[in-house]
Amino acid sequence: MPHRLLARPTARAVRHEPFAALGLPGEPPRHPSGFDRLLLDSLAAQPRTLVVDEAQWLNRETFEYFRFVWDHPYSQIAIAVAVGEGAHTVLRKEPMLSSRVFIWQHVTKLALEEVQQVIPLCHPVWAWTDPADIASADRHVTHGNFRN
Repeated sequence: MPHRLLARPTARAVRHEPFAALGLPGEPPRHPSGFDRLLLDSLAAQPRTLVVDEAQWLNRETFEYFRFVWDHPYSQIAIAVAVGEGAHTVLRKEPMLSSRVFIWQHVTKLALEEVQQVIPLCHPVWAWTDPADIASADRHVTHGNFRN
């Protein structure tokens, strides 16, 4: 179940959202050490994936917490981080974070042929759309940007 952090979240929010997303029992602990113990125990119990989208809006403290969780010897977590254009340079400036990145993947715009193949698969409304209309929408609005 997706949960969202606000831009520039507090340390408490960084702990509270995974607590809620993992469906951990009881009330959230009052002290950071209590949060950490519960989260790390849960992450040691089974493999999990944390997907962080729009990561350029998160602060250094948030990334340091993700690094702390990832570094824990019993944690079974994979973290996928998606950032906007140019934000990878910010992450590369943090050696404690960038040294843990397994793959840096740059996602480029789709070519028109790719747009016409992929878009009809995304939603039934597009399945029967004339490829010329998809091409027109791409040319005038989305320019190969899948999100648009």
